[in-house]
Amino acid sequence: MIPRLVLASNNAGKLREFRRLLGPLAIEVIAQADLGIAEADEPHVTFVENALAKARHASAIAGLPALADDSGICVRALGGAPGVHSARYGGEPRSDAGNNARLIGALRDVADRRAHYACLLVLVRHAADPEPIIAEGDWHGTIVDAPRGSGGFGYDPHFLDATTGLTAAELPLAQKNELSHRGRAMRALIAKLLADGA
Repeated sequence: MIPRLVLASNNAGKLREFRRLLGPLAIEVIAQADLGIAEADEPHVTFVENALAKARHASAIAGLPALADDSGICVRALGGAPGVHSARYGGEPRSDAGNNARLIGALRDVADRRAHYACLLVLVRHAADPEPIIAEGDWHGTIVDAPRGSGGFGYDPHFLDATTGLTAAELPLAQKNELSHRGRAMRALIAKLLADGA
């Protein structure tokens, strides 16, 4: 099993989450910022390509295995947008409020509100790994105009879970982690790690 890896993200929330999930496997997760590694460019149009670019970038500089994710929300009526541009959908400076305002504006008078969160995780054992471990998860629901709930972040107050009738921002954290795209992707990644003996 991999004893330690670098997380190709500067997001403190993701760092906590990955440390918690990988802790039982005795994998030490190091933030790329702690190693002086800058964020990689994300020029690609798919989540998997961006995650792979981030993982290879961090691994090459750190000389360690690296884990990266790319995730976002995909809205059916918008052809999958915001997609890989979810974090910057509302323009600069980046903000949840700006992103949500643009999304709700784009869906004005649109009846089809189906959407899903997508998460792609990529783990490379080294920068030139020809067989990266790739895991994905998605979470289906609909977009609601009025924000509901005070938890979560990003599009969560507008994302209505298909099974509970609650927005992602209304769900208790443990339940959100069970349902969420990132939780599903992490469980799939851990299963692959255990099967692979990585």
